[in-house]
Amino acid sequence: MKALILAAGYATRLRPLTESIPKQLLPVGGRPMVDWIVDKIRETDADEIHLVTNHRFADDFRRWAPDDVVVHDDGTTSNDDRLGAIGDIQFVGLDDDLLAIAGDNLFDYSLRDYLGFWRTKGNASSVAVHDVRDRELAKQYGVVDVDREGRIISFVEKPADPPTTLCATATYVFARDHARRVATYLAEGNPPDQPGNFVAWLQARAPVYAYSFPGNWWDIGDHAQLLEADNLMRRRAGLPERAEYSPQS
Repeated sequence: MKALILAAGYATRLRPLTESIPKQLLPVGGRPMVDWIVDKIRETDADEIHLVTNHRFADDFRRWAPDDVVVHDDGTTSNDDRLGAIGDIQFVGLDDDLLAIAGDNLFDYSLRDYLGFWRTKGNASSVAVHDVRDRELAKQYGVVDVDREGRIISFVEKPADPPTTLCATATYVFARDHARRVATYLAEGNPPDQPGNFVAWLQARAPVYAYSFPGNWWDIGDHAQLLEADNLMRRRAGLPERAEYSPQS
């Protein structure tokens, strides 16, 4: 099992903060956001941790990276030439079962428990899902529908009329032979961004299960979400809350 943190986007909705600091290195609760994800991965049996970023911020991530994280530079320099998350999975090319996590995706649940669930499903893949209980909010995410066994039977990115409020949370486990299908998916001309697009394609061809987790989840996409996550993690760390976000931890 290999773990891959996806951190090659340009976070345009968080500018000007992200003009000079990659979103995943912005402090949340007094630590770089990505540190919380690495902590979660270290609790699993993944034998390697990788992070893929763009050329613009590769040196920043290399300065940050602890000894057990391998940083990959995908060579892109702007939002216009980015490879996309699925393109970055292919770029890194880890030929193993793959735990793939968006680097701006914070959560309370145990990845060890998630992998335990996935291993009960045989040769399958899985996506962590959260019931947002709000159809308007669900329009912003990839929405899944499942059968009685929890197998995904439909996956739609940002639907105008969500069939459910069960949303994908950008944490995926791909069986090795399923991860290898990324090349086929891209060769067919499918969208290279948003891993949910690959899940939507894959679930029609192979078993993919939804892991519905307990606890909280934060998708940090804009300034309000960043401030909310920062203050929640600051409370947990015993730090004072802030009325406005600052990159100073």
